[in-house]
Amino acid sequence: MEEKQSQAEPQSLTLYVISGGVGASGEQLARTVSAQFQEAKIGIELFPKVSTRKKVRQIFQDAVKEGAIVAHSFVDPKLRQAAIDYAGELNLTAIDLMGPLMEAMGRKLGQEPLGMPGLYRQLFRSYFDRISAMDYTLAHDDGKHPEGWPEAEIVLLGASRVGKTPVSLYLSVLGWKIANVPLVAGIPPREGLFRLDMRRVVGLTIAPSELIEHREHRQRHLGLTGKDSEYVNPVKVFEETEEVEKLLKRRGIPIVDVTGKPIETSAEEILRLIHRKLRT
Repeated sequence: MEEKQSQAEPQSLTLYVISGGVGASGEQLARTVSAQFQEAKIGIELFPKVSTRKKVRQIFQDAVKEGAIVAHSFVDPKLRQAAIDYAGELNLTAIDLMGPLMEAMGRKLGQEPLGMPGLYRQLFRSYFDRISAMDYTLAHDDGKHPEGWPEAEIVLLGASRVGKTPVSLYLSVLGWKIANVPLVAGIPPREGLFRLDMRRVVGLTIAPSELIEHREHRQRHLGLTGKDSEYVNPVKVFEETEEVEKLLKRRGIPIVDVTGKPIETSAEEILRLIHRKLRT
């Protein structure tokens, strides 16, 4: 009779990542290293914006209780020294992610580092703003997460396949947070949509013939057939675009016609409208 071999439980480890800033660089390094240990369960806990010695000590004490390893990325010399001191006092494994490199560069350059947390993000703020805008736009595509719509810098409305998503993504690369919301003929818009700041709301429209082409392309991409469906039926599509335009006009929402236009041109028209409305 063969003996059953019991599978050993994977080893586990908790890694505390502590920073005086947002901790993005330390967290990324921690996740990069953790990926090298596929057979272990590694939990990463991030402690950003730590600005006092008292807070450093408290986190280190918690790490001791949990049996965690600490990785800190302080650029403030006082907090970095506090972390080194507390690690020795508590007999805690703590890795200084920034200190050795800063010291080596300082010696080579003959300069003292500024010791200002968050400086990298300040210097490259426009880059991080664009990333944030893209994240927001992807999360609020096609009517998703309506609770977040008030945070949008621009809200695009229009029928399905009118081109809201590609225009939204283009604008997000420029740094704008975009929410796009489909309007469906015969179905009332979601409650709260028209309580937004209407200066930031723009409708998109398109010629029915071009809309049908977009929808047929979508159907082919999904492996669907059915030219007789209401989704691509010329009469139904004409009625749908007409109803959506009437709704937008009743609400006083400006409309950009995207028929035959490249995304860049439509985006420029939207931005001109928004800038004009915000000035009034």
